[in-house]
Amino acid sequence: MTDSQLIREIKDGNVQLYNELMRRYERKILAFIFHMLKSTAMEGIAEDLCNETFYKAYRSLHSFREIEASFSTWLYTIARNTVLSELRKNKSVQVSLEQSGLTPHASLDAMPEQTMLRNEKVSMVREAINSLPEKQRSALILREYDQMDYQEIANILGQTVSSVKSLLFRARASVKLHLDPYISEPIFEESKG
Repeated sequence: MTDSQLIREIKDGNVQLYNELMRRYERKILAFIFHMLKSTAMEGIAEDLCNETFYKAYRSLHSFREIEASFSTWLYTIARNTVLSELRKNKSVQVSLEQSGLTPHASLDAMPEQTMLRNEKVSMVREAINSLPEKQRSALILREYDQMDYQEIANILGQTVSSVKSLLFRARASVKLHLDPYISEPIFEESKG
């Protein structure tokens, strides 16, 4: 059953099918919320905000119109707004990606040095992403981690497609600039005698 068919059935009174919609999106929404909260030391409430997102979506499902957006885009928008609302309550907190828990795991035969270097690189990338302004960071997470297209990101962020492309360009340029000191290798001259 497609999302559209499920939603029609739910609107017609078969509310048990909402569990199926939740099952389809729960991990993605939870990961997205976790990304937004990680460096705020508030990742512990990610599951609560995920549940709140699905509750808000359920309460507002009657107003959802497929013509305006896909269900996933609508749901991500609710998730983002829920997180931003929570962060506004804690004004001193900044939205961030810091250590999302998606660290690649090395195979058993990998050398410990390689594993350590890989983890260090992942950590540096996350730090670079954390330093981005909120809209750039959200756009980058949605594009690179959630593999969304520009139109979906534009709908979630309330931006135009060209604005999203611009946000992504600036975000990638900032990340590259942040990582340049670590990427460029110094050239050592051979010492004589």
